[in-house]
Amino acid sequence: MPKTDNQQVKSRRDAAVERLKSRYPEREFNDDEEIFGQISDDYDELDNQLSDYKKREGELTNLFTSDPRSALFLDNWRKGEHPMTAFIREFGKDGLEELLNNDEKMEEFAKANEEYLTRVAKNKELEEAFDKNLSELDKTLDQWQADNGLSDDQVDEVLTLLTSIANDAITGKFSRESLDMALKAVNHDADVADAGIDGEVRGRNAKIDEKLRKRSAGDGTASLDGKNSQAGNTAPKMNLGALDKFDDGNKNIWERGGEKRTKY
Repeated sequence: MPKTDNQQVKSRRDAAVERLKSRYPEREFNDDEEIFGQISDDYDELDNQLSDYKKREGELTNLFTSDPRSALFLDNWRKGEHPMTAFIREFGKDGLEELLNNDEKMEEFAKANEEYLTRVAKNKELEEAFDKNLSELDKTLDQWQADNGLSDDQVDEVLTLLTSIANDAITGKFSRESLDMALKAVNHDADVADAGIDGEVRGRNAKIDEKLRKRSAGDGTASLDGKNSQAGNTAPKMNLGALDKFDDGNKNIWERGGEKRTKY
């Protein structure tokens, strides 16, 4: 449909930024460095995926070329046919029995069967652990949601993010967003500890400043008569009564104090 004069045509840059934001909603993409950096990262990831696809495609091509029956076997299996039926259809029942009765292959088959049984047992163990943890998760989520006052949508967003990170870890894929989030989590305790120490130091400094302020305003403490002291700041001397009257050295302490001595 042709554009009217009132309609604005979206630029290729705006279209690219909008596409990036839809793929990475937590990013802003405010500058060209961030935009082209993410585009470059996406191209690198795409190139790696294409390289893996081509490698696997080459391996399958070599397999099918070496024995075309393998391609038919896998194709019938893909269409829903039982794998053993598909195998017998292409290789024959006699071929299967001959293969199973091959003494040279017995050790290899036994090892493969052992690996199969181990995998089945491990899968069963993981499934039981998953079911148990899932039941515990419901209780944990309910309490966590109540403690933080979260809505159901917020809880779903958190679980979706954690599931995405777990899937990325399984496949060996780690995005910058996942790495940044992990870095914040690792540094969180250290940041909290630093903030606590900084607050404690500020509190102590505030108390010291308050004491100095009160001291400078005068708190009743007598100042020493040094060279920088002022007469106005000198505290009044205590009246020691008789002990202060040393002007007449001929009087005894009783006479100097104006006291009457009682004779025994």
